[in-house]
Amino acid sequence: MARARFITLEGGEGAGKSTQIRRLAERLTARGHKVVTTREPGGAPGAELIRELLVTGETGRWAPRTEALLHFAAREEHLARTIRPALDRGDWVISDRFVDSTMAYQGVAQGLGADFITRLRNLVVGDDMPVLTLILDIDPELGLKRAGGRATSGEDRYERMDIQFHKNLRQAFENISKNEPDRCVLIDAEASEDEVASAIWRVVEERLSP
Repeated sequence: MARARFITLEGGEGAGKSTQIRRLAERLTARGHKVVTTREPGGAPGAELIRELLVTGETGRWAPRTEALLHFAAREEHLARTIRPALDRGDWVISDRFVDSTMAYQGVAQGLGADFITRLRNLVVGDDMPVLTLILDIDPELGLKRAGGRATSGEDRYERMDIQFHKNLRQAFENISKNEPDRCVLIDAEASEDEVASAIWRVVEERLSP
């Protein structure tokens, strides 16, 4: 089951999710909707504390299973403190990353497998899946080049992982899109910012009629 008005943006490093979330939120707000923008890991006070553990430090600081459990601990706080209350109020929620990132990063690229992540998703997320997930697709080398030009405050742990890790991520997101076409749409993130924003808005209008 999916929650109406809940949209997530996914993709590899440097895909432009933050920019596109801002633009999508502006368009929905212009239509008279209340919009909450948020992010993972993070999005709630406790989850932001866990975020620092995950996105900074040495690339190998966590065993993959530990890392996945930390992401889901942060997600539980995010859902309880931010996402569910906003949706219950009737607001739209747009999140920069959600459970698909854990499937791609830890399930595939770090080798945990889909079954482990799916069990955690069923336990923590349950019926609170997004109604629409926009996966911004970009060549990993281009994405990392873009990501390298932004200020990160040290939040570059995943960016520093090797190129094969990022290639595996891209394939994982493509597979998620193919396996769940009713929820997921692949967007070409190598186009211009305006072109990407237009493509996203077309999908939102067609699928959700905001």
